[in-house]
Amino acid sequence: MPSALPDGEPMPEDGALPASALAGAASRPLGFYLHVPYCATRCGYCDFNTYTATELRGSGGVLASRDNYADTLTDEVRLARKVLGDDPRPVRTVFVGGGTPTLLAAGDLVRMLAAVRDEFGLADDAEITTEANPESVDEAYLAELREGGFNRVSFGMQSAKQHVLKVLDRTHTPGRPEACVAEARAAGFDHVNLDLIYGTPGETDDDWRATLDAALGAGPDHVSAYALIVEEGTQLARRIRRGEVPMTDDDVHADRYLIADEVLGRAGFSWYEVSNWATSAAGRCLHNELYWRGADWWGAGPGAHSHAGGVRWWNVKHPGAYAAALAGGRSPGAGREVLSEEDRRVERILLELRLVEGCPLTLLKEAGLAASRKARDEGLLEAAPYAAGRAVLTLRGRLLADAVVRELVD
Repeated sequence: MPSALPDGEPMPEDGALPASALAGAASRPLGFYLHVPYCATRCGYCDFNTYTATELRGSGGVLASRDNYADTLTDEVRLARKVLGDDPRPVRTVFVGGGTPTLLAAGDLVRMLAAVRDEFGLADDAEITTEANPESVDEAYLAELREGGFNRVSFGMQSAKQHVLKVLDRTHTPGRPEACVAEARAAGFDHVNLDLIYGTPGETDDDWRATLDAALGAGPDHVSAYALIVEEGTQLARRIRRGEVPMTDDDVHADRYLIADEVLGRAGFSWYEVSNWATSAAGRCLHNELYWRGADWWGAGPGAHSHAGGVRWWNVKHPGAYAAALAGGRSPGAGREVLSEEDRRVERILLELRLVEGCPLTLLKEAGLAASRKARDEGLLEAAPYAAGRAVLTLRGRLLADAVVRELVD
């Protein structure tokens, strides 16, 4: 979750939404994202809305403490119940992200989940995920999460090579993420993801292959692999600017992506979104699919974003300001925007084109259709789905996904 908030109109103090946000809600899935903004240390590449204890000291007082954070977030879940009214939908997905959610006690995460269950109810087959730092969990912690209702866990592995982890300022020990997968399986988790990053300065093709081999050897059923993005204002950006490490390279990113797709495919993984692979449909991250398909979700926590029926809103960033708003009986919302039909059309193209099912050609205007025919002829879109009315990226198209999307939107 990037740290910068967009512009928008002010959010009402009671958090009330326009009637359009709730119209037809029963036909759309509902998910919850629960943001935990705390980290033990800040990774050099991270631009998310997260805080270390040092960064919070003196700037938020007791309200910003992680010791009572579960209670504070529960207050927002109760606010969500008031705002959404008698919405009958059980929650389909819950995703706890950060930051490092597992810096909180396992019981705190379970209590946050219980608040969603108590206020809204959970679907019988609800997907309940938490992100986890490999160094902040053990077998007992994972067992408590599983007993408390979590059924999916996502570990931040990033790389199997120590020198790559050092550039990223990651603090876990190589081999620990793989051990975590075994511990999660022993705790009863059927679905386990490993997050990987490629293109780190100093990483070689062999390093990346070793990372993929280590990840696959651990036995997850889902792998996310993202190209390293150097965000302005991060420690890594400053190091690159000073010439301490080289800038990342787009051609290297493309080569690493091809390696990932080949290695993962050979191991029985199939891509279902440009940066995500799973061993089966059941292994996909349903929560992320809600985002990509424009469903409804409530984001609770500092800086968290929400969406319902074409209305998007976001919370204040700082944990102290967030907690103070809820303690005062006010919505922590900082702003919102009502998306136009054109906005929603463009967003559908941007997001759905990244999926293995692609997007319907009916979303495209005349110029976009012309661009899509050109993309098909150039081998960027699959011919058979195109003939059936859908734009689906080829492997080469996935490498150039951002450029293809721009052409189709225009």
